[in-house]
Amino acid sequence: MLSKVEELKLISRCVLADDRHAFGTLVEAYQPRLRRFFMNLTLGDEYLSDDLAQETFVKAYIELRSFRGMARFGTWLFRIGYNEFYSYKRSQHPTGDIESAPEQFSTPIDSSEIAMDVKTAMAQLSEIERTAVTLFYIDDLPVKKIATITGLNQNTVRSHLHRAKEKMAKTLKTDI
Repeated sequence: MLSKVEELKLISRCVLADDRHAFGTLVEAYQPRLRRFFMNLTLGDEYLSDDLAQETFVKAYIELRSFRGMARFGTWLFRIGYNEFYSYKRSQHPTGDIESAPEQFSTPIDSSEIAMDVKTAMAQLSEIERTAVTLFYIDDLPVKKIATITGLNQNTVRSHLHRAKEKMAKTLKTDI
């Protein structure tokens, strides 16, 4: 993981000298986490996750001059990724109902029973609950950063996490 100072140096090199190798270093640092984020949101759709990650990095590179350094680069990047995912969902569901079709992403992540149980539990969550769970439990981000990424109030994020935990616990208990 890069420190904030290292990130800012790389970003400065990208912006001032159009140093693509510096951006490549940022991509290498954040690609695994961003891809894991998308894998959880898409319930294991590797191709879609890769496409969304690529689009996120392209947009980040194009918009890098707008990065102000108020938050960490990762927070800014995940906000772009979050917006990319929801743009994709809106394009797939023109009626605006983005909560109704998590079943379309039912490709197995892994053949183990544990992965299937977690996948089943994650599939029961709404998109925003899945986002909150992924960012909080998997990416280990604090509620404040999740609120920044999602544009939600911190208490709303906490509510989504609480509801998600209850739904997942109920699903996992019934599968035992």
